[in-house]
Amino acid sequence: MNYQINYHAPDPMAYIALRVEGGMSEKSQQAAEIGLKNALFTVCIYDQDMLIGLGRIIGDGGTVFQIVDVVVKPSYQGKGLGKVIMTELMTYLDQHTYAGSYVSLIADGPADKLYAQFGFTYTYPYSQGMFKMYN
Repeated sequence: MNYQINYHAPDPMAYIALRVEGGMSEKSQQAAEIGLKNALFTVCIYDQDMLIGLGRIIGDGGTVFQIVDVVVKPSYQGKGLGKVIMTELMTYLDQHTYAGSYVSLIADGPADKLYAQFGFTYTYPYSQGMFKMYN
């Protein structure tokens, strides 16, 4: 199939719907609008006008970067789109990081195998990820 890739923030409602369909937590429309416009880099994959894949990089643009929201619509999984998203994200990082820049991500489920292909390793036992979610 012929998919389109673009590097602009998606529609907030399409973003929220894709996250939920992909098994990720739901975000409010207000949070999505603010967060999407403040990303350092966003890659979206579309089939016609439908958002089917997404990945973003957030951070301070120098010392810390975090890969977030890597998600592919379930009906499109298994077609290599996650790898396409990660390749785009890594290309951005290769061009915009500095000696000592720290790039992190949270690997859910079997996605750790995808991230390992791009050189990511577990922080454990040296450190462990922590989080707090506001309701």
